[in-house]
Amino acid sequence: MNPGVLTSNPFVAGGMLQNPRLFFGRKYELNAVTSRMAGPQPTSINIYGDKRIGKSSLLYHFVQTWETRVPDSSRYVVIYLSLQSASCQREEDFYLSVAQELISRPRVRTKPSLINALQVSPLNRQAFSVAMAEFKNQGLLPVICLDDFQVLFKYSQEFNDGFYDNLRSLMDNNKLMLVIASLKKLDIYAKQRQLTSSFFNLGHVLKLDELTPEAAKELVCLPLKNSYNNQTNNVSNTQVIAWGTAEQDLTLKLGGYHPFLLQIAGGLVWEARQQGEKNNWVEKRFAEELKRLPRARMGSPRWWWGLRWLIWDLPVRIGRIPKFIGNSLDDWSNWFLGIVVLGAIIAVVFGLVTKSNTWQWLLNLVNKVLG
Repeated sequence: MNPGVLTSNPFVAGGMLQNPRLFFGRKYELNAVTSRMAGPQPTSINIYGDKRIGKSSLLYHFVQTWETRVPDSSRYVVIYLSLQSASCQREEDFYLSVAQELISRPRVRTKPSLINALQVSPLNRQAFSVAMAEFKNQGLLPVICLDDFQVLFKYSQEFNDGFYDNLRSLMDNNKLMLVIASLKKLDIYAKQRQLTSSFFNLGHVLKLDELTPEAAKELVCLPLKNSYNNQTNNVSNTQVIAWGTAEQDLTLKLGGYHPFLLQIAGGLVWEARQQGEKNNWVEKRFAEELKRLPRARMGSPRWWWGLRWLIWDLPVRIGRIPKFIGNSLDDWSNWFLGIVVLGAIIAVVFGLVTKSNTWQWLLNLVNKVLG
């Protein structure tokens, strides 16, 4: 085993990750948000997924790192806002919360016209729209990352079709961009609440799933990464524990590719090594933790994750290749295209068709898919 030098348990199994060094993976999702932000016309996006899949951490990490991702950061101001806050239960309180976050940004504080527009009282729907128009006049695009968006639907009298129509108008006129995280797709909530606003017809919807195998492997190596950081920073009075492939394998065996379960498993393995406990202690404690979780499916066996990766994730990832050419498909279209490509590769391997014929056929298929 390789020794690791640690000051504390590096795994975080509760709440949103706020330390960017503890964030792993999600490269595709981060690139998807960045490309829609930095494109010729900013396009809002809805990111949805189950509880504890990492939506909050993804949004927060994007807000922390966006300046390194776009070619011209002077064009944007990016904020994060959790709608779980009690200050977002009324429409005007929502605008005020957004305004406060925007004013806290240095790029806004240097422009008196923006501060004046955001400090209007009352900051109602009309005043908020005027403020967003002033941002556009100043050549700044507010990118507002809204977490737990489904909370707004609890207050339907405050957040009605008129509220959503106004947001859609601001989006259509490139006065703001929204990155929305929710448990379900926004159009599902609209149907349930009988909302008719075109706001819910967002063209870009992205499901947040489990980590890729590569990202999961990076996460379970976290103690070794912390060891390196501590050594380079000359941290004293640290504790040495063993952390090697056996610990990594046990963490992956228990947590699979689910980010929250990996954090729980890694934390237990770390604690066991610190206290001299055996693997059966870890497995027992992990089973107890699973019982407390509201979603039983989070504890599904590893064979299911492997099967899912083979029949769904792999074809979808292959099918996403056309997106890099400039188009956007939903996951079902990606899956179908991926299955076709895999079938073509298998046909070439077994000599059922020639490589030249297959290449020409694939080109024709991609051209048809891309319209």
